[in-house]
Amino acid sequence: MASKGAWKQATQQQQQEDQQHQQIAFGMVQPSSSAAGSFMNKETGAYDLGELDQALFLYLQGHDHPSVQEQKRKLDQIFFREGLGITTPTTSASKRPTERSMELVKPSTADPGKDIKPADKREGPKKGATSGSEHEGPRTPDSKTLRRLAQNREAARKSRLRKKAYIQQLESSRIKLSQLEQELQRARAQGVFFGGGVFGEQGLPGGIGGISSDASMFDMEYARWQDHHHRLMCDLRAAVLEHLQENELKMYVDNCLAHYDELMNLKSIVSKSDVFHLVSGVWKTPAERCFLWLGGFRPSDIIKILLSHIEPLTEQQILAIYALRTSTNETEDALTQGLEALQHSLSDTIASDELSCPSNMANYMGQMAMAMNKLSTLEGFVRQADNLRQQTLHRLHQILTTRQAARCFLALAEYFHRLRALSSLWLARPRQE
Repeated sequence: MASKGAWKQATQQQQQEDQQHQQIAFGMVQPSSSAAGSFMNKETGAYDLGELDQALFLYLQGHDHPSVQEQKRKLDQIFFREGLGITTPTTSASKRPTERSMELVKPSTADPGKDIKPADKREGPKKGATSGSEHEGPRTPDSKTLRRLAQNREAARKSRLRKKAYIQQLESSRIKLSQLEQELQRARAQGVFFGGGVFGEQGLPGGIGGISSDASMFDMEYARWQDHHHRLMCDLRAAVLEHLQENELKMYVDNCLAHYDELMNLKSIVSKSDVFHLVSGVWKTPAERCFLWLGGFRPSDIIKILLSHIEPLTEQQILAIYALRTSTNETEDALTQGLEALQHSLSDTIASDELSCPSNMANYMGQMAMAMNKLSTLEGFVRQADNLRQQTLHRLHQILTTRQAARCFLALAEYFHRLRALSSLWLARPRQE
């Protein structure tokens, strides 16, 4: 019983304390119409924050009472109307989703300059580095870079010079070709060329002077070959002076050897149509015709000229060169004797008594046919002489080293150049009557 009485007494005491708290809170919030005015400072028109905090504390303590809830709503309306922006726990909970949505919208509506703050932080060191490098000035390249740049400039300069020389060469070739075409057209208009096998007014094959169209074309091709040969010799001489390696120098030597092969092919073509043009040597200069042998130079003379320009030679090379000279001399002697025999036989055929009787046409045509067959042998002699010249050059190329072969071709070109220069001086000499 005593415990029940004590429990009731404590319960009543607790209820009385709660009522006192509610009355105090109700008394503080009750004058709602004048709440905003009591918190205002009359002089400055601003709110007293200390009194406002105390009123909010008491207001929140009694939020469970119904009358207090009514006063809360009124106080919220007052704060909203005055623009304080203070929210209660109930209103703040309802506003949280809207605040989150506003925070999501803020980045798109904010100042664009503020959106790139992280990028500015990342770019900060770069700007600092560039500004520092700008203060340091331009960096000077190292020696390796400067040397590479100089080499590139030199290579570009040489390429421009080669291109310019090639263009000039093409232009000069075009001019020469146009001049040759004009000369051919003018010669055809004058009736010089009548075609192969057609006789002119003087009974000479091919027209005036006995020069056929194939022979004239060979002369023009030989002039072109001489120009190309001069350029090859200049390149070979420059390569020898620069002391190029064996594999690089070999390319120039092979080009020279192939160029001589091209000349032999041209001669073989014209020998089939007009072998007398090659044997007469009218396509050569006067000084070169003095040493003419079966439409060209003697191979033994080449070996004799080159022996003084390709030293020093090994013992094996000397033996091979002397063996080559011996075989070359023997072949030359055989061809010379055959040519002399042909000349004697042809002379006897033409001077025969059977040709002195024009009444016997059968014998006359028989003797002329025999002379024609003997003349066809001359073509074989010229072809064998060209083959001997070609084989001699190839054999020397095999015996000698690459550098010795280069000096060999240079000495041979210089020899013929001096003969042509001698011919020019001879033709330009002053003549006295």
